[in-house]
Formats: sequence, structure tokens, C-alpha cells
Amino acid sequence: MAQTGFCDSRPLLDLHKKTEEKRAPLRNWANFCVLKERRPLAEGEEARGTHNRWIRRLPVAAEDGIILDYADCGILADGREEEVLLQRLHGLHSLASLRVLVPGLLRKELELAMDKLGLIHDRTYAWDIFSDMMRSQSRCAFPSAELPRPFTDSTRAILVDWLIQVHGVFHFSEETLYLAVHLLNRALRQIKVSISNLQLLGMVCLFLASKKEDCLLPEMSELCYLMDNSYSKQQLLRMERRVLCELDFDLSHCPPLHFLLLTASIARCSDQVVWMARYLLELSLLDGQCVVFQPVQLASAALFLARQVLQEVSTPESETAWCIATSLHVCSEPTLTRIMQILAVAASKAHNRETRATFLKFSIAETLHVSSHPALQRALSMQGPGGTQMRSWGGETSQYVRTHT
Repeated sequence: MAQTGFCDSRPLLDLHKKTEEKRAPLRNWANFCVLKERRPLAEGEEARGTHNRWIRRLPVAAEDGIILDYADCGILADGREEEVLLQRLHGLHSLASLRVLVPGLLRKELELAMDKLGLIHDRTYAWDIFSDMMRSQSRCAFPSAELPRPFTDSTRAILVDWLIQVHGVFHFSEETLYLAVHLLNRALRQIKVSISNLQLLGMVCLFLASKKEDCLLPEMSELCYLMDNSYSKQQLLRMERRVLCELDFDLSHCPPLHFLLLTASIARCSDQVVWMARYLLELSLLDGQCVVFQPVQLASAALFLARQVLQEVSTPESETAWCIATSLHVCSEPTLTRIMQILAVAASKAHNRETRATFLKFSIAETLHVSSHPALQRALSMQGPGGTQMRSWGGETSQYVRTHT
């Protein structure tokens, strides 16, 4: 900490403390990879999404690639729409048979996934919301990974690692962490700040992110305490006003975690794959090279690499679901390979680095100990020259995505 100019911080709370000692997360859907089952309807209660009733009476539509109507696919009151969909797809092993089905199926699956994850209240607007998420990608990436002097990637990584620890202390939502790092990346490029005030800048970015994403906020005195009271409340407020003015009060950001959870839900990924992908995705926050990539590209690479590392046994149903999910990817194969190599290097060295907050965070039972998985030590060698291993299991799916995006 002395090398970077940071003040000595107060000891942070232990990330390994018992579950009952922790405060309940503010937004459960982003903090647990297990999707909640739909609540059975009480007697006389109507199902959600009654706006779909009239659609059931419509004939099969050819527009927008929808070739299955709601009467066949089913908006069922008992929550069995997923099983009905997979039964319709059972036996379709070749990608050629799925090419006509994918656009309509993807749209229906996306509506189900966004509803389960709590991203929408009305399925009617699911595709519009997702389209807006995709259009906002260009605003979330930076043209260059270079930082203004005197900052370095190492200094930035140490600060982000410290923010991850503070984020864990207050049990903020996962979106808060991704937004805080995004605001920090923007602020470092737009605001002239000295090394001595870098820690204050990071804390302000986390505080602003929590105001946007969380319901319960810490007192400013708590924030100052974690910085060993090296900064006063007045300094924190002045820096907050400065950041807001320089960023034009624009705190919008579409975190890559949303794309990861959506894709994993559509692909029917296991809990271990989701936690592994979330671990790899959070490692990207520490690497300055990843700021030039769009959130959907980072999410795709993390999920691809997680599947590659774990190498779970697949079934025809899971491969069908994965084929539909990969239609969300707008990442070219060279870009996907490059990101996977960056994440593989980060994962293979995470246990020996000074910045270990993410490694420790994902080494506990709640996260299935994914950061300690032995396969991660072989992740870099599995990439091979030019990412040949990725292509060997991607196969025709990657070819389909390239020809349709």
C-alpha cells in the first residue's frame, strides 16, 4: 500500500465468516446462481402475463422469425413452459435443423430468463429492454487501455482489489461493484487526480454506485473509517461533486453480469459453471486490458471458458439450449479467443498474486470453491496456440453465430 500512496486501511471484515453473521443481500437474484422456482398460484388467482391470452388465439406468425405460437409453446400456470419447450426440441441434434427455430426460440427463452432473474415486470417489454442493453454496449467500452500518468495497471488493480473487499464488507449488490469499477475507469481518464487522492476517488465511485443500485447506504463516517480517517467527510463530498460534474451525472452502465446470467439461464448451465463464469468475469475487473471490450463480449468469454474448464458431460437437450443461448453472442472468434486467454492467465495466477480478494471471495462453500478448482491451473494450456481448444468444442455453433451476427 505504501508503494501506491494509499493510506493504511482499517482491517476489513473476514470474508469467510459464517453465513448467519452476514447481512442478507439486498438483491438476491444477482447474488445467487440458483434460479428460484415459480410460486404456485393460489386458488382463484390469475397467472402473471395475462396480456398473452389473446396471443394464444393468433395463428403461427412468420414475422420476426417466430414460428411457434403461444398455444403450442405454452404460458402455463404451473411453470412447465421450459419442459414443454425442451420436449419440442428433443431429437433435433443437427444445427441445420435448428437454424430456422433459433430466432423465435431465443425470443421466448429470453423473456423467461429475464422474468426469472427479476429484470422485468412485464414480458411484453423483454425484447425491447434487451435491445436497448445491446445498443448501449459502445458506451461501456474504452478505445484504449492506457491510463494517464502517473497511474499504472498495477496501481489500478490494487485499488480495485481494495474496493472488492469494501464491497464485501457492506454486502452491496453485484451490480454495485461493476458500476463502481466502470465509474472509476471513466474518472481516471477524465479527472486529474493525484496518487494521494486515488483511494478517495475509488471510495467515491463505490459510494455513487451504491446510491444507484442499493437501497441501504452506509454512513459517510463508516467510509472514512475504512480509509483510516485520512480523509474528512467534506473531502469525500467535494470529490463526489467533482466526479458527478465531470461525468455529467451519467451513471448508466449495463454490467456484463446481466448478460452472463441471461445466457447461462437460457443455456441451462449448472450451478458450478455459473459460479466459475462469475469468478472469471470478476477477475476481468482487475485487468486493465479488459476495459476495451464490451460487457457482452466479456460475459460470453467468461461463460465459454467456464464450460471449457469444467468439461461437464452434455446431453442433446443441453446442447440444444446452448445453441440457442450462443445466438446472443456478438463477439468475433479472434476477440473471444483474446479475452479467454486474458482470463485464463488471470485465473492461473490468481492464488499467488497480491490482489487476492476475488480469489478468496470465490473460495468458500457458498461459491462452490470454484477459485480453487484444480482445472484452473490448466486453463492457460487448454487454450493452446490461437485458441484451438475453444474451436474444437465450439464447432458449428461458432460458425452459425459468425454467419448470423
